[in-house]
Amino acid sequence: MRKQFLEAGRVVGTHGVKGELRVEPWCDSAAFLAKIHTLYWDRGSEELQVVSSRVHKSLLLLKLEGVDTVEEADALRGRILYLNRADVKLPKDRYFVQDMLGLTVLDADTGRRYGLLTEVMPTGANDVYQVTGDDKVNYLVPAIPDVIVDVDIDGGIMKIRPVRGIFDDAD
Repeated sequence: MRKQFLEAGRVVGTHGVKGELRVEPWCDSAAFLAKIHTLYWDRGSEELQVVSSRVHKSLLLLKLEGVDTVEEADALRGRILYLNRADVKLPKDRYFVQDMLGLTVLDADTGRRYGLLTEVMPTGANDVYQVTGDDKVNYLVPAIPDVIVDVDIDGGIMKIRPVRGIFDDAD
């Protein structure tokens, strides 16, 4: 089942003296998170209004309503911010990482089960998916169109056409 509220980032510090937070984004980028106007604490139980936000290097500088001093901001250090999936429209063939983790990875042609998707690693050019086999061995699969054939979040399945050597011993 898809979670309604997804982890968006973590408060890692303060910026200035007026209650601005430094947030490490746990999504595509700080710029993506800067477009969100309502965030949440505690898996969606407490709504937060974003007064302003801007990108600073790889972080998001965030001003929340009701957080007006550096002391109030510092007390939030380490807390996790959540976003409501209803507030985000993803482009076609883009998925929340949290929805992808745990997908069963199958061969698109033979139906062979390779294991579960256990991690998504951004590498710059493309993501790399870690697939953990039933034998507890981790395999790295490039997330490129030639390899990833289909992603069915609701069905819990990802179909791939792996390049030679990932799951077998290529000579």
